[in-house]
Amino acid sequence: MVALSKPNVRDRGVVTAFVLGLVMCFVVIAGLAVDSGRLVAAHVTAGDHAENAARAGAQEVTLVRAGWRLLDPRRAAASARAYLDANGLDGDVRADTASVTVTVRVRQSTTLLWLVGIGDRVASSTRTARLVST
Repeated sequence: MVALSKPNVRDRGVVTAFVLGLVMCFVVIAGLAVDSGRLVAAHVTAGDHAENAARAGAQEVTLVRAGWRLLDPRRAAASARAYLDANGLDGDVRADTASVTVTVRVRQSTTLLWLVGIGDRVASSTRTARLVST
């Protein structure tokens, strides 16, 4: 029969530290997968809202009966801003007589990465709607 020797006192806790390190690595990897996916989705959503707000502003065409097709910059900016406000979004609106540019910023909270100190992130997207002559 083989006699089992007593474990070395110095080896206690080594496996615990290794498992703890492994678990932390898995949490970080899962956090990157989940939270980066959520950040990409927030970026796409910001782009959709920016595009819709720019389109809403680009509908403020003026001087059509006079043979001109121009945007009213004041009304176009107000219309795009109204879209952002109606959807509770933060962003910037710029308009001139030919185009409306909207930038939307969406704050996305992290689900798992906050465990390692990475907090909220901001996804932003800019879209422009231009008048097209027919």
